[in-house]
Amino acid sequence: MDKNIGFIGSGKMAQAMIGGMLESRMVNKDQIFASALTTRTINWMEERYGIEMFKDNKKVASESDYLFFAVKPYVYPEVIEEVKGHLKKGAIIITIAPGVSIKDITDVFGEQTKVVRSMPNTPSFVGEGMTVISPNELVSDEEQGEVIKIFEAFSQVEVMEEKQMDAIPAVSGSSPAYVYVMIEAMADGAVKQGIPRRQAYRLASQAVLGAAKMVRDTDIHPGELKDQVCTPKGTTIKAIAALEENGFRNSIIKAMDATREE
Repeated sequence: MDKNIGFIGSGKMAQAMIGGMLESRMVNKDQIFASALTTRTINWMEERYGIEMFKDNKKVASESDYLFFAVKPYVYPEVIEEVKGHLKKGAIIITIAPGVSIKDITDVFGEQTKVVRSMPNTPSFVGEGMTVISPNELVSDEEQGEVIKIFEAFSQVEVMEEKQMDAIPAVSGSSPAYVYVMIEAMADGAVKQGIPRRQAYRLASQAVLGAAKMVRDTDIHPGELKDQVCTPKGTTIKAIAALEENGFRNSIIKAMDATREE
């Protein structure tokens, strides 16, 4: 890719993205720019990734063909106001914060601004993320393809209409936390049955990873995969019955609904 990529903010998600892009060799170090508030973070980023760092967000904006707003949602108004007159011509703004709409961006930068709304998740840190993107109509097919390539350096990617974006945190943004709780509970159950804690976490996490890959890679309905494990009068169907008796499925659905509550 012959474009410059900028990050306003250098937090964990920005680090995951930058690391993935450099590891995949889709861009060179001199094509990535980022900003940070402190000299300590700037020095750490320069040493870790070898990219050019700035304290000035306006400088990053003026250099970037693809500009990521990698800051917390409550910081967006301040950042938008700071860089609104400093975008590189034809630049594409990419948001990664829940609740920030394309209209929120174009209301400030103008209706002719190219915007991609995205929702990555934290497993991007280990190259196993899931990202949903929604570009506005000004983003060309070629530009959308390049945005997809950027995210594919550290995640799987789906393109969806913006009206669906508010539901994404429930299913892929917040959901790793649900899985971590389940893994912890599985490990607790294993420890209760005599398995050492370290091995319990390894067994539980690998079971979840393997099950997820079965769903993703085989394209078999998860209900059918569950049925394949459940033999008549077997231990697994008894475990499934216990989960249903205690509202496991309904708890997950309620948790997902809770992410939409104001």
